[in-house]
Amino acid sequence: MNIAVIGTGYVGLVAGACFAESGNDVICADINAEKIAKLNDGIIPIYEPGLDELIKNNSEAGRLSFTTDVAMAIQGSEVIFIAVGTPQDTDGSADLRFVLGVAETIGKVMNGPKIVVNKSTVPVGTAVLVAEEIAKHTSIKCDVVSNPEFLKEGSAIDDFMRPDRVVIGTSSVEAAEVMRELYSPFVRTGNPVLVMDVPSAEVTKYAANAMLATRISFMNEIANLCEKVGADISNVQTGIGSDSRIGTAFLFAGIGYGGSCFPKDVRALMRTGNEHGMPLEIIQSVDRVNTHQKGLMVRRIISHYGSKEAVRGKKFALWGLAFKPRTDDMREAPSLTVIKELAALGASVSAFDPEAMEVAKQEFVGKDIPLTFAESSYDALKGADALIIVTEWNEFRRPNFTKISQSLKAPVVFDGRNLFDPTKMHRLGFVYHSVGRPTKGM
Repeated sequence: MNIAVIGTGYVGLVAGACFAESGNDVICADINAEKIAKLNDGIIPIYEPGLDELIKNNSEAGRLSFTTDVAMAIQGSEVIFIAVGTPQDTDGSADLRFVLGVAETIGKVMNGPKIVVNKSTVPVGTAVLVAEEIAKHTSIKCDVVSNPEFLKEGSAIDDFMRPDRVVIGTSSVEAAEVMRELYSPFVRTGNPVLVMDVPSAEVTKYAANAMLATRISFMNEIANLCEKVGADISNVQTGIGSDSRIGTAFLFAGIGYGGSCFPKDVRALMRTGNEHGMPLEIIQSVDRVNTHQKGLMVRRIISHYGSKEAVRGKKFALWGLAFKPRTDDMREAPSLTVIKELAALGASVSAFDPEAMEVAKQEFVGKDIPLTFAESSYDALKGADALIIVTEWNEFRRPNFTKISQSLKAPVVFDGRNLFDPTKMHRLGFVYHSVGRPTKGM
């Protein structure tokens, strides 16, 4: 099948590469000439395990190509995926300028019947807007389908190749059959292809992410309660996760969620509720709790040193910049809150992350923030008053504790991801602060 993917961001590149891997001829189009030039030179603009090899292999096989000629990509394809960004607008809603811009281009240049697929995360009603925009410029038949993505950064290739389910929103029998055929190589083990009405498909994406975000904020609130009553969130997590009705996923306490999906999608869903006169009170609380949780480690630091004034002049080593492991994505990352709040208190930070260093340098370029970037996790410790752990990279889980203790001015660790055992840390001589568990060594 001939496929066009408009937009070469995270979703577009993963979708394009995976569709090509299953034998389709895929052309990924983007108006960003610099990005397309790099892709044609084999330079991948994002870090996602396995994506570079997938793009390389399929490009060499002639099934995957990249272009700035969006019109050519549209005209040469039967199915057109819209995978451009939907950034959060100032009022919390999803900004649909880029989606509707692609729809306008499709309407102006399409040369025959097409299936247009919304792959971008878009609020309910977007498919109607896309269809209306296309119809302004052509009378040629066009089916607009909602096909939300459910990719986890760090495991996106596997998620696409082996999906839990594929959601297709359409009222067209013909479009549904084409989409079933397109996804058939990925559901050979029997996982469902769910065909439903378009509004339901659009809501499903937001509802899924909001549910997962809710579990995270719920556990963080319970963790904070555990600290007040002397309980251990690790034991509580095991106790409730063993209930088959609840399960173990997304029950880890920490310092909040970030990334390109959960924060934006939660707020967009809140905005949709408000627009329809139905404030989503649980979802509003999820967002509020998460925002507060991101500052937990800084509040813990202030408490440890006795006052905000006592933090001034301190230097902190920070392990982890990305919002989660196995990605370089720093969008809405808790590290941003930690670094900025410490800077406001007059402290400095030496940071290290296995993948997000270059992204972080761009994030803070030109900003008056006392932040330096270390060559390694241990290099970040040199001369620091304490260590803050923000991202749960595997390489941080089994460190050399003797080396940590010797490098720090004092053996103090603020662990925002509960990587270590509090009793062991106390035995090793550390003052160890974590989330929802007893603090040892005070």
